[in-house]
Amino acid sequence: MFGRKTLNARHLLNAIRCYNEAIARYLKAWCKTSDSSLAPPALSMELHAGNRESLVNALKAHLSASGRPLGIVLLKGGEEQTLYCTDRVPLFRQESYFAYLFGVREPGFYGAVDIASGQSILFAPRLTLDDVVWNGEKDLSFFKDTYKVDFFFYVDELAQVLRCQFSEHGEPLLFLLYGKNTDSGNYSKPASFEGIEKFDTDLSMLHPILTECRVIKSGMELDFIQYANDVSSKAHVEVMRQIKPGMKESQLESIFIHHASMHEGCRHCSYTCICATRHNISTLHYGHAGAPNDQTLNDGDMALMDMGAEYNFYGSDITCSYPINGKFKRNQTIIYNAVLRAHNDVISHMQPGVKWIDMHKLAEQRILESLKKENIIHGDIGDMMNQRLGAVFMPHGLGHLLGIDTHDPGGYPEGLERPKEPGLRSLRTIRELKEGMVITVEPGCYFIGALLRHAKDDPISSKFFNWEKIEMYKSFGGVRIESNLYVMAQGCKNLTNCPRETWEIEAVMAGAPWPSRDDCSSAIATENGLPKA
Repeated sequence: MFGRKTLNARHLLNAIRCYNEAIARYLKAWCKTSDSSLAPPALSMELHAGNRESLVNALKAHLSASGRPLGIVLLKGGEEQTLYCTDRVPLFRQESYFAYLFGVREPGFYGAVDIASGQSILFAPRLTLDDVVWNGEKDLSFFKDTYKVDFFFYVDELAQVLRCQFSEHGEPLLFLLYGKNTDSGNYSKPASFEGIEKFDTDLSMLHPILTECRVIKSGMELDFIQYANDVSSKAHVEVMRQIKPGMKESQLESIFIHHASMHEGCRHCSYTCICATRHNISTLHYGHAGAPNDQTLNDGDMALMDMGAEYNFYGSDITCSYPINGKFKRNQTIIYNAVLRAHNDVISHMQPGVKWIDMHKLAEQRILESLKKENIIHGDIGDMMNQRLGAVFMPHGLGHLLGIDTHDPGGYPEGLERPKEPGLRSLRTIRELKEGMVITVEPGCYFIGALLRHAKDDPISSKFFNWEKIEMYKSFGGVRIESNLYVMAQGCKNLTNCPRETWEIEAVMAGAPWPSRDDCSSAIATENGLPKA
């Protein structure tokens, strides 16, 4: 009898091994993953011409309704800056509004758009002989061929051109960009040039209208955001495959940047990489100069990787969380699945008309429900929500608009006030979702000492916590899962393609293939007898 049980057990183990091998072979045949580079969308100035057309149409509609005269939009591009008092020049990145309208990569430009005709003009800095020697020679014909505008002049001709080109009805009215960025609190700097005092200017109209244009993405913009997501997803998977105990957090940052740049052509990242492990995860913007991704990775700890590549100005913002050794422990699974449930439930509810603040509260509720199930907290969920207990575990907002900027503008247009309550005041928008928006979904659950101590000192909040269980998680850090979503007429599309389920993560970290978006599309088409896209 004992021998028969052993035989059955051996047969069962062999069957499981054969099944796993068959699944691995099927995945390899179905998805055919490789290290080949992705194909980026073609760089076309039609994208920026389309952006200018959107702005002109919006301005015409607004000016017509208000009975105001048409004029000229004038923006100043970014300036190259040296590092403090040195002659070191950090890699230049164009001012975002200017990039949106003109796609110019070089510093020192001005751009104008005639609202009546839609014609566009770029003004380039006049290069000295030393400029040509050190930075290369580019004349006006080069810029005109590259940026596909109607007219090209030098910056020192700006006042004369504006006066002569558009003087049929007297001095033209200049609409300048000036307004508050509700994420940073900083104000955009309006264009200025010698002689501008002789022109009539408007500082109030352009900023809110141009910002609203940036909120809704065109098909061409979406192509670049999708590509940045595809690159970043692949780079995140590469980090998953190479991470191991004993490495430095900075090595994970290096792997991501190397893959995105060498294989996929993304020279810029959308923001400073966050490569946090263990308790460092509870520092939400870890990775800055004072916490420079420099800790050693310990076996059994969690890692949180928040990194995104940028391509042709358009970015991505993706976060993956997983155990350094590739195997989830029970406590890690509990917190991870709590966040994953919030992430997935929010995405399933997203569609035009949904209020973003409601999605944030939904994420908080799902996390609290999961923590209560594991007796980490106890009591009535409704009472917890009223007490804003969710903000103790998720002090940041659920997500933000994404595009040319990681935190794209437009989160609080005129008439929307930022909430005052804990957690809710960190929301970067409380808008209703609109078709064409791209927004991140990034719920998280963290064990932040300062917030937990504050909750413990509060006689009302404290009663909801099982402090013995909380003590077990004090060095855990936390979990965040972040994907980039495109809002469609019905529902939304997830632009991010990373392993999310715990079993997917463990399989990929053990060497299993992970299908690219193109691989999966081809496989599904083949399986259904359809031509490949």
